Amino acid sequence: MKSHEVPPTPVGRIVDRHGRHANRLLQVLIEVQDDSGWLSPAVITEIARELSIPRSRVEGVAGFYQFLHTRPVGRYHLLFADNITERMQGSAELMAALCSKLWVEPGKVSEDGLVSIDTTSCIGMGDQGPALLVNGRPLTRLSHQRVNQIAELVRRETPIEQWPAEFFRVDDNIHRRDALLGLDMAPGAALRAAIGAGRAAWMTQLEASNLRGRGGAGFTTAVKWMACRDAAGADKVVVCNADEGEPGTFKDRVLLNSMADAVFEGMTLAAWAVGASEGYLYLRGEYRYLLPALQDTLALRRAQNLLGRGILGEAGFDFDIDIHLGAGAYVCGEETALLESLEGKRGTPRIRPPFPVTHGYLGRPTVVNNVETLAKTCLIALHGGEAFAATGTAQSTGTKLLSISGDCAHPGIYEYPFGVAVERVLEDCGASDIQAVQVGGAAGVTLAGYEFHRRIAFEDVPTAGAFMVFDSSRDLFDVARNFVDFFAHESCGFCTPCRIGTALLKKAMTKLAEGHGAKMDLADIEWINRLLRNASHCGLGAAAANPVVDTLLKFRPTYEQRLKSLDFEPAFDLDAALAAARRASGRDDAAAHLADRAPGS
Repeated sequence: MKSHEVPPTPVGRIVDRHGRHANRLLQVLIEVQDDSGWLSPAVITEIARELSIPRSRVEGVAGFYQFLHTRPVGRYHLLFADNITERMQGSAELMAALCSKLWVEPGKVSEDGLVSIDTTSCIGMGDQGPALLVNGRPLTRLSHQRVNQIAELVRRETPIEQWPAEFFRVDDNIHRRDALLGLDMAPGAALRAAIGAGRAAWMTQLEASNLRGRGGAGFTTAVKWMACRDAAGADKVVVCNADEGEPGTFKDRVLLNSMADAVFEGMTLAAWAVGASEGYLYLRGEYRYLLPALQDTLALRRAQNLLGRGILGEAGFDFDIDIHLGAGAYVCGEETALLESLEGKRGTPRIRPPFPVTHGYLGRPTVVNNVETLAKTCLIALHGGEAFAATGTAQSTGTKLLSISGDCAHPGIYEYPFGVAVERVLEDCGASDIQAVQVGGAAGVTLAGYEFHRRIAFEDVPTAGAFMVFDSSRDLFDVARNFVDFFAHESCGFCTPCRIGTALLKKAMTKLAEGHGAKMDLADIEWINRLLRNASHCGLGAAAANPVVDTLLKFRPTYEQRLKSLDFEPAFDLDAALAAARRASGRDDAAAHLADRAPGS
């Protein structure tokens, strides 16, 4: 550096490390916050200047993600998981106890700036909760004794690195292995098989497998890959969606921890099929503790010529993987919102079409697949598509990983061939006296006891992997209310129906919980559901009322017992009310239009 040059600031050095690319904004914000503790107005201004982008964009991104702080937080920042399973395990009482011991109010910073305590959504530790994040690191198996120890460590200002290692132990808790979890594969074995077969033959095997996406939507993987392969443009991209934010799901955490090679190999298999040269693993902020080990795995794969230029000696097969961190936003699990986040923006879902396979990351053809989906492709490369399709059902081939939590003796990960009955799963995990099972997380379906003969499969009960168990002691209203609070908190706010609808739903559930509800409120919930389903911009809003609608249908007494009076108001006739509103206003009401075209109206 010349004597007259001004040395770069810490922010400038971080921006330099990211090539001064605006699409790296989220990663820059995360690193700057690591350095400074929070994102002050001055820091936000400096980032905008260094990246040559409007300050409003930087502030907008910083304000979107829960793990980015535009106001100071404590030097010890503790976030208790507020998922329903942790609540059942006593997390609320433990949080209150810690707040009392440290003289701090929830959601606020202590007067000396030492500590702040708040809640967050599911952090993927439902099999070993109650759990919390302390400065981003997961701390499991909370108890009153452990809370006392934490309070003492904080009061003494003990560095987190010196806290007992047992506090941070995260187990895989694998209780049933099948094809994937039982896979013993040397790194590169699946890739060698696919390269040896050739691109066309490899795609033929994938097509024969009928592999469907394991992220919940169930789209056929071969169709997605072929669309990307055939799309115009040479700079194709492969993205692994590791933003496992659905409450009650933690299977991807286990795959990333114990089978990272298979995940990265699956991404490389996708790159071989579609002709991609660039890959990204989008890692949810709650799993940041896995980042060092994942980076080590990538470095080893580069050293083994499994990544980089001329992979395994195949001329022209150049592909590498970078890891991008999320920062606490459930909506980024939706593939287009994930791509927006990957580009350094707010995680707002895109309007489709165009689809990511033709216009994805930075407008380039992009394949986005779930962690489990990509790992499963290794089985196809090694054993062939027909062998893969021989397991499961005709429409749901292969196996499925289930994340089991709640009222059972053995919570953890179970792998089953598709088609397994819910009652078999309950028996295996040691569940008894079960009232209901929530399959697929908050956005999934609530199954009552008379439905336990149903099967886990796309044609019956589809799931991204969550399997939450509730025995007869649980109040299903409280379960549904927790999910409603989750959706209201996680709505990105982009579209009015979801932003307002989830807030109205939360208000209705709160009114019922406080004993002030009437029959009109139950009718309003059904109307809000129709509005959300018909007018929401993305799947978050469309699914937000699912747990309430399901429990209203199957466990209605738990709602009716909260009504102020069952006979206080007449039954609400939605169609008649909407017709009267239209007549009174002399115009077509938008809400009426939505209701009129809703299914069954």
